[in-house]
Amino acid sequence: MDLAVLLAIVIFILVRRPPKPRKRIDAVLTMTLVLVFGVLIAPTSFGHWILDATNDLAQGVTQAATP
Repeated sequence: MDLAVLLAIVIFILVRRPPKPRKRIDAVLTMTLVLVFGVLIAPTSFGHWILDATNDLAQGVTQAATP
């Protein structure tokens, strides 16, 4: 199993937990896992697709906001 897939599953489980007050360590753990996940998928074709989609979205918002 790919490490990125495993991290995606862990992040999904952490985010789906009931919204109750979380400890600071939980927030730091979640942010760290998301950062590592981003680093792992960045050089892949899926990471490039996400970057291109985000770039297209940002350009569309910028063009829509410019009169």
